[in-house]
Amino acid sequence: MKKLIAIAIASIGLAGLAACDVKKTQEGNVTLPKYEVEKTQSGDVTLPKYDVKTPDVHVTTEEKTITVPKVEVTPAK
Repeated sequence: MKKLIAIAIASIGLAGLAACDVKKTQEGNVTLPKYEVEKTQSGDVTLPKYDVKTPDVHVTTEEKTITVPKVEVTPAK
């Protein structure tokens, strides 16, 4: 039962990530330093920026009555 719940939560999480709207707002820049015996250039790193808009999720519950069939079992002799 715990595995089933874990799989359900993981599936919901993946579905939520797939529905995200991602827009790149800034380009990234990575200039690595070059080294010889002396350093000839300093490093510069600018990471890209992203705006992520997740979908609105509304969760509700409702109570229902379910009729379960009665099962009779005769033990083997």
